[in-house]
Formats: sequence, C-alpha cells, structure tokens
Amino acid sequence: MQKHNFSAGPCILPQSVMQKAADAVVDYNGIGLSIIEISHRSKEFVAVMENARSLALEHLGLTGKGYQALFLQGGASMQFLMVAYNLLNTKAGYLNTGTWSSKAIKEAKLFGDLVEVASSKDKNFNYIPKAYEIPSGLDYLHLTTNNTIFGTQIKEIPQTDAPLVCDMSSDIFSRALDFSQFDLIYAGAQKNMGPAGTTLVVVKEEILGQVQRSIPSMLDYQVHIGKDSMFNTPPVFAVYTSMLTLEWLKAQGGVATIAQINEAKASLLYNEIDSNELFTGFVADPADRSTMNATFTINDESQADRFNKMWQDAGINGLNGHRSVGGYRASMYNALPLASVQVLVDVMQEFQRTA
Repeated sequence: MQKHNFSAGPCILPQSVMQKAADAVVDYNGIGLSIIEISHRSKEFVAVMENARSLALEHLGLTGKGYQALFLQGGASMQFLMVAYNLLNTKAGYLNTGTWSSKAIKEAKLFGDLVEVASSKDKNFNYIPKAYEIPSGLDYLHLTTNNTIFGTQIKEIPQTDAPLVCDMSSDIFSRALDFSQFDLIYAGAQKNMGPAGTTLVVVKEEILGQVQRSIPSMLDYQVHIGKDSMFNTPPVFAVYTSMLTLEWLKAQGGVATIAQINEAKASLLYNEIDSNELFTGFVADPADRSTMNATFTINDESQADRFNKMWQDAGINGLNGHRSVGGYRASMYNALPLASVQVLVDVMQEFQRTA
C-alpha cells in the first residue's frame, strides 16, 4: 500500500530523490564506489558541496549579494549556540513562539543579555504575537519562522534595524519571501530539505567578526566559510541528498511554484478542519496558521480509536500530534503530494459521515 507520510521530521522526500540517493549508496555515478565511502576531498564530492551551496543561495535569491551558504553539523540545536557565539556582544532580542525558540533563548543567555521582545507562551504558543516593540541597540533579533510542534507560522516579518536571524528549519524553501531582509538563516535539513545529519546556514559575511570573544574553530562561521564548508569531514550523504532535493525543487519551478502548491495543500486541509464539526484547529487565527504543519484535535476523545484506525488503514503515517499538544499534526512539507492531503480529508469526511 502507498504510504502518505505526514511525519514532522525526518521529513518526506521526493521519490525521485530517494531513488537517486539509493542508487548512489551502491555506486555513485558509475565510479565503482558508494557516495558514503568516497573521500570528502575527492573531486566528486567537492562538486556536490559546491552545487548544494550554490543551489541554496539561488533558491533564496541571494546569489552575488554577499552571503555564504554552509552545510554544518549538530542540527538547529547547535545553531542556537553558534548564533550567539558569533553575534552576541551585549544584548540580543528573541521572539518566543514555541519550544525551539525557548531552547534558543536558553543557549543564548550563556553569552549575554537577552530581551524577550514578545511571547505566546501564555496560551501554549497557539498564536503569533503582534504589535510588540523592538528595542534599539540589539546585536540581532532572532525569530523562529515556523513552529512545528504548535502549527504556527510568522507571516509578517518584523521590521528592525538590527541584524535579523531566523530559524527556518521547518519552512525553508517553502514560500516566497524577500530573503535579503535576513542576515542569517539556519535550518536543520530533516524538516523540509533532506535527511537528518546536516544543517544549512546562510549568512551575510559582513555581520561576522564583530564580537570580542575568542570563538572555537568548530563554532566559528568565518572558519567554515574560509574552508568552503569543509573545515572538518562533512556529513556526505546528508549533503548529497539535500543537493538532490534542491535540484528537484528547481525542476518543479523553484520556491515560487512550490509555494503555490503548499498553499493549495494547506487550504484543502484547513477548510476541512474548520467545516468538520468533529475537529477543532489548535491555532484559531487563520493568519497565524502554518502551511507546513496543521495541528488539530478531535472533539470527542471516545472516538479517537475509530479515527486512528481509519487513517492508519488509509496508509497515512505520522499524524499523531506532539506530546506537548496532543491531538493530530499533519506536516505538509514540499515533497508531500496534494493527493496525500486529499486522502486525509477524505478520511475526515468519512469519519464525520459515519459518526
């Protein structure tokens, strides 16, 4: 049976990418060696890394604008630390919209003063704060654009004269934005780009080198830039598969095209959530709803077992919500087909019809 993968991460990947990656594990481009056993200094992998970095900048519209793309390790959790290590001199601002921004705040507090410019913690992060004031004199302002656990997404990027840093782990390459308004973007690959094991960092070089502290080499963005993202042995397979996904995205028409598809998927599911009397969306305000992760609950818990059996029998995978929210979470990353969302909607409608 075909599986419809709504898992929040590791993410669904295009079938063509999976096939190419699988073939490369056996024999990369006919060289008689696997992609996971060739040297990261070989001309074959150097070409992969250069292509992956170039495609990342191309998709974000940042080619030739003073940015560098890096593929690093440690996940977004390492970036919580690296951002502050490289950028925080005296004071930084953080918008707290969920679990991951809370973790980023915890790490950054090790390096200087923090201002929590706004928070939605008072309502278990089921909305995006608005009409807040951003203090002057910040070393940077940090946002988490999409909140995987709670299903919220920042749609209006705040205006600030401070460098803007964003964790885009779960909505990278999913929607059209003016990415030049961001000075540093980071994203764990496993949410919307590739397998776990690598993290994309896109940084404007001019914001680096301004902190007073000494930075360990492995945590210094400038060191990684100077070594073309290969200061240490990179996660070869994760970078290669991410490159394949970026090539796939280009073949689809790029970010602008995939954004339209993502909107169609989200509209289809949210319309069902709102019209089906047996379910309630976790995020009430449509303006705050994520196009990547739709969260909802069943109104009558005594019917949960019946609904669970229905969606599992339909070949749906990964629909259970995060333990801190409960209910259900449908992650609709770039590679998830519209047809898979329709399967879920059909199950929800049948569940209502047979109630």
